[in-house]
Amino acid sequence: MKAIIPEFDEKSTRPLYLQLYDYIKKEILSNEMNPNEKLPSLRSLAERLNLSITTVNLAYSQLNVEGYIYSKPQSGYYVSNILHRVEEASFNEKDEVEKNRETEYSLFPVDVEKRDESSVFQYDLSCFDFNKWKKCMNKVFTEYPHLLMFESDPQGELALRYEISKYIYRSRGVICNPEQIVIGAGTQQITSHLCLILSKLGINHVAVEEPGYLPVKNMFRDRGFVITPVDVDKEGIEIDRLPSNIRSAVYVSPSNQFPTGAVMPIGKRYQLLDWANHNNSIIIEDDYDSELRYFGKPVPALQGLDNRQRVVYLGSFSSTLFSSIKISYMVLPERMADIFKDISHGYTQTCSKTEQLTLALFMEHGLYQTNIKKLRNLYSQKLQKVLGSINKYGRGIIKPTNTSSGINMIINVDSKKSVEQLCNEAKVLGVSATPVSIYADDPTGQQLAALVFYYNQIPINEIQDTIKSLIEKWTSV
Repeated sequence: MKAIIPEFDEKSTRPLYLQLYDYIKKEILSNEMNPNEKLPSLRSLAERLNLSITTVNLAYSQLNVEGYIYSKPQSGYYVSNILHRVEEASFNEKDEVEKNRETEYSLFPVDVEKRDESSVFQYDLSCFDFNKWKKCMNKVFTEYPHLLMFESDPQGELALRYEISKYIYRSRGVICNPEQIVIGAGTQQITSHLCLILSKLGINHVAVEEPGYLPVKNMFRDRGFVITPVDVDKEGIEIDRLPSNIRSAVYVSPSNQFPTGAVMPIGKRYQLLDWANHNNSIIIEDDYDSELRYFGKPVPALQGLDNRQRVVYLGSFSSTLFSSIKISYMVLPERMADIFKDISHGYTQTCSKTEQLTLALFMEHGLYQTNIKKLRNLYSQKLQKVLGSINKYGRGIIKPTNTSSGINMIINVDSKKSVEQLCNEAKVLGVSATPVSIYADDPTGQQLAALVFYYNQIPINEIQDTIKSLIEKWTSV
């Protein structure tokens, strides 16, 4: 067992558990720790490093969820067998990348509760501070009105692309420059652009997760792509079932698979990158709400591991701002970004230029980052409230899964009612629930009473009563 001797920076703003996580992760990737090597117990390492057991447990838990280590019941933690181990860039090197980007691109172009009776579903206005958003929008109207007299760049406003590139680098480990980012009015428009780019590359086959996000699956199918559904297990898509010897694209959400919540471990991520490289294929990584992780820190993006220009990274602001904002983006490998530039003259930007500039200011002033922290805290409290209410009123009736991140969970309901009836009864109470089976091309393998249950918009002080009423409806004859 190799001694774990990290050097902690007490003056750093990075928590001690993340400093310990960084150290162990680096030791594993640099082959200083061998596969299946046992790690010290929580208590022994805590005593040796003069840390709390909680601190060590948080570090181990993050390493475990990302797949760098694994646990054995009643035995402890062990180093995972990762096929590819590479020395990650140091924080100083990453800071240099950030510094170079800041010198190359300017910050901005020119110095740049009551429930509505007509609403079907419940909503929680505390999820977003519209006053701060309004101030940023007012600034656009008062200081940059001349920018609104011209159409938006088909690729998206440079100010917003720059802010996105900064943010996803710091928060998700995505390495790119603003020229690789394309902004669109929602994921479906982004996917439409992507379909054309893939066709230009000679790719007409797409593998998708089963179950998976239905709108994107339909977009590829409607545009003539051959679709291969690939089952998802507890570690994400089953890589050995991906097409071989057929140049393809695969659509995955490795950091928070929808709807199962599966997290793809680090070893499997390298396997997926290997598949793409050997098969001359493309990985489409949908990172739709992975920032909303409530235990440990968000799992870094797959794109940051890619050094062969094989990953297209998709992101959206609908879950982290408000649903109607409909601003999404993709980060293209450089060769695919060049293709988009060649074809972009035939398109106009359908995403509101006013909202793009407002969001750029919102991010530039740090308000987006503040909102993310607020949402993590609020949604974490809501999640615990939902789980507590289910345990109190629905034990033996409702079994929740996928409870670590996002804005929803899967619940299995023990009921003689049809899944459609369960969803309709939830809608009467203003709660959104959809059958898991609709996200699979072959629903026969799905549990009929499995629902995707959205809890994020239920006001926290109404959660207990809502869950109680919901269970009463579901169990009524």
